[in-house]
Amino acid sequence: MIDINNESGVEADEQGLVGLARFAMDRLRIHTEAELSILLVDETTMASYHEKFMGLPGPTDVLSFPMDELRAPDDGEEPPNGVLGDIVLCPTVTARQAAENGRTPDGEAEYLLIHGMLHLLGHDHAEPEEKRVMFGLNDEIISAWDLARGQAAAR
Repeated sequence: MIDINNESGVEADEQGLVGLARFAMDRLRIHTEAELSILLVDETTMASYHEKFMGLPGPTDVLSFPMDELRAPDDGEEPPNGVLGDIVLCPTVTARQAAENGRTPDGEAEYLLIHGMLHLLGHDHAEPEEKRVMFGLNDEIISAWDLARGQAAAR
């Protein structure tokens, strides 16, 4: 189950984000009944979360809060079920940084949603090899999503 709540005060493609989250969960072989919450917030709220949970000032683009520490299963294993966790996105921050990453505002939000989901699944990017794996998987999921929607050329 995927819940989305837009408290940001700006319009966002909520159905698209939910569709992408479901697509990614299927691709990563996460149980169809696993729970994920997506929260869109304004910059003030995001800055508050960023400081409270990360000890860093100012708003950020995405924060992830894992719950049951689910992991993508190995081949032959059953998909895990439980609460994947919460992803908090700040649409105004993602829209502002989209151009510097060569993406549309919606494309940036999608990329960061997957980034947040990968963090929920235990991926990190502190070390070069971790970063290569995580960002490679992020790019792979987004590319497959674009192809599935027939929008690879629209990015």
